[in-house]
Amino acid sequence: MQSDLRADSRQYAAQNPRVSAVTSLDLRKKQRIGESIIHAFLAFCAALSIFTTLGIVFVLGREALLFFQLPEVAVWDFVSKVKWQPAVGQFGIWPLVIATLITSLIAMVVALPIGLMIAIYLSEYASPRTRNTLKPILEVLAGIPTVVFGYFALTFMTPLLRNIFGQEMIEIYNTASAGLVIGILILPLVTSMSEDALRAVPASLREAAYSLGATKLETALTIVVPSALSGIAAAFIVSISRAVGETMVVALAAGSGPRNFDNWGEALHGGAILNPFKAAETMTGHIVRISGGDLAMTQ
Repeated sequence: MQSDLRADSRQYAAQNPRVSAVTSLDLRKKQRIGESIIHAFLAFCAALSIFTTLGIVFVLGREALLFFQLPEVAVWDFVSKVKWQPAVGQFGIWPLVIATLITSLIAMVVALPIGLMIAIYLSEYASPRTRNTLKPILEVLAGIPTVVFGYFALTFMTPLLRNIFGQEMIEIYNTASAGLVIGILILPLVTSMSEDALRAVPASLREAAYSLGATKLETALTIVVPSALSGIAAAFIVSISRAVGETMVVALAAGSGPRNFDNWGEALHGGAILNPFKAAETMTGHIVRISGGDLAMTQ
């Protein structure tokens, strides 16, 4: 069968000179050294990122295993108690976890809706001149050091909250001001990534919606945003990770010690452990504070 096909193809090529000229060309893939080097470098970078991630997970897992092998640490107390005082053998993680969740939640409430609305405005409503003016301003805001945001939270946001709600209700160090400023800090990240995702939606979808009589707002909310949902979700996930991992703002504005309780009844009485107007310490802030040791050294 194959020999018959080859014979037929040779006969057809002999009768058609143009086809014969095309079939005589060598269309096999040629080896290009430059492309091979670039391909190998890209593969190396991908493998390096994967092994770096695995290395981080391995190191953290090993340290966590060593921590739980200590005789003073009980896994059940770690996941059930609400008092974190390693100096006296109390290892309940919930005060640090809840403070981290409160600050992150406040930051998300501030950053996600406002950032998405700004992104929709820049993508669908703003003129090129306005967009070219606002984008650099957002980029400058993203480049401000986080320690500046921490002092902003301590010297501006906290006094503002105390003037609004009263000094008796708002402590000098509190998670509310830290969460609000973290929301401002991650706002450029949410806006920039969401706006890029919205602008990547094909213009043909917008034009089709306009041709059916949809307004600009209806097109933006029902066509553009759902089409860019994967990019917007990625922006939200990255922003949440940024908020959870923020260090300097919470270290300066949230508090320098965990909000401990003897038991869950005391912690939940009146929502004491969930009060954002009281001082608390997040996991990242605690790591910063004890980086030189949990107990101060005296000479």
